[in-house]
Amino acid sequence: MKDITQKLVGLLKSGYCTPQIARIAKKLQEPSTTLHYNIKKLEKEKAVLAYKAVFDYKKIDEGFCTYCLISLAPDEYGNPERIGKLLAQFNEVESVDICTGDWELVLKVRVKDQDAYYHFVKNIVPRKGIIKIISLVSFKQMKTEFVTLE
Repeated sequence: MKDITQKLVGLLKSGYCTPQIARIAKKLQEPSTTLHYNIKKLEKEKAVLAYKAVFDYKKIDEGFCTYCLISLAPDEYGNPERIGKLLAQFNEVESVDICTGDWELVLKVRVKDQDAYYHFVKNIVPRKGIIKIISLVSFKQMKTEFVTLE
């Protein structure tokens, strides 16, 4: 079978997140069997981890987006994965990144509104190992999950 992985990945990043074989075959001008083979290959290799929708978050009551810069206590600095895994368990947390610089973790948090965010922060601030959180509120998202928003 022909390997069209790069073309397929490009389409999946640009909005073809559900493997609709006929639609993708038409766009790439490739046979459905080739597409099916390559999609299954990507899934088996765990290059494709999930298929998900890209939402208008305001319409699903998650329109308040905040980036949390988190500083860890010195005794936790050597193992940021431990706290990152704990924070990743919260439904409100969309992503957790370990980073360099003045902050050890960056969270992307989505909730309904400011009150819901306040409740979320009250629950994570007292956790052992977190010494400081700075919140950056997103006023408007221009692009998400490789999709440009209007």
